[in-house]
Amino acid sequence: MPHIVVEQLIKTYRISERAPGFAGAVRGVLQRRHRTVEALSGVSFSLERGELLGFIGPNGAGKSTTIKILAGILRPDGGRVEVSGRDPFQDREQHVGRIGVVFGQRTQLWWDLPVGEGFDLLRDIYRVEPARYRRTRDELVSLLKLDRVLDQPVRQLSLGQRMRAEIAAALLHEPELLFLDEPTIGLDAPSKLAVRDFVRRANRERGTTVLLTTHDMHDIEALAERVIVIGHGRVLADSPVEALRSQVLAERRLVVDFAHEAPTRIALPGVAVLSREDRSLVLGFDPARTAAAALIAHIAAEHAVEDIRLEGLAIEEVISRFYAMHGAAEA
Repeated sequence: MPHIVVEQLIKTYRISERAPGFAGAVRGVLQRRHRTVEALSGVSFSLERGELLGFIGPNGAGKSTTIKILAGILRPDGGRVEVSGRDPFQDREQHVGRIGVVFGQRTQLWWDLPVGEGFDLLRDIYRVEPARYRRTRDELVSLLKLDRVLDQPVRQLSLGQRMRAEIAAALLHEPELLFLDEPTIGLDAPSKLAVRDFVRRANRERGTTVLLTTHDMHDIEALAERVIVIGHGRVLADSPVEALRSQVLAERRLVVDFAHEAPTRIALPGVAVLSREDRSLVLGFDPARTAAAALIAHIAAEHAVEDIRLEGLAIEEVISRFYAMHGAAEA
């Protein structure tokens, strides 16, 4: 049985509006206008136990709404949602004891309490058996390098320290499912690497199912086995990252450093010069018309070459093009 089942999920919001200026404010008091926004319109997917899913899309696409429904925070207006066979909203009390949630912009720890005391309070809230709690806490503190901050109030932590503490807090009760909403937002490079490494280990070694939403495409490329792209409240794609690349563009790129001046063109079908410097070329080519091996062999036979390498589109470019193809431009 899949860990998560989502079928034809629908969620709408009613938003009040008023015209700008003083006159608009007065009319808004006397007669309110509203409009309905469809945040989710028929979203469907499933997730197996132990999977690590990247859930991405432009701002306003419906990512956070989906996470909040799966976490039991919001009730959907239509469709079916099951997590481990439970309805997240109807069975909230059971459900929250089996999930961990990290929202990058919010804290579940107590701002003025030391980190260690916050962990102890969460132990009581989740009713974790003391010996099991100590074992889990000590392991998380070691893996996430939190030993030096246990006695510090949360408000005194750097952003990187706080995010590592938040991830530890979400895992103290050993949840079977972890929701991560922008877990590396605003972090420096070492902190991002530490968080990614830990998430990867939690997924592979503990078997924790992970659903990750992020705007940092390096997080997706480093962690996700599978990616769902959402836009306008609908699923636009559900595939591995490499399959997403192939949907966006069949073109491959070859970078060639020549021993002497670079040629101005390569006379093979489907090959184009994308950029040229004195002794370097970046070529775009269609593998269906000219295979990579044939292109490399042709260049090596015709020219003295110092270096040659294949490159794919950067993941940011892939996602940007995909949004553009579906009219879901990033805000």
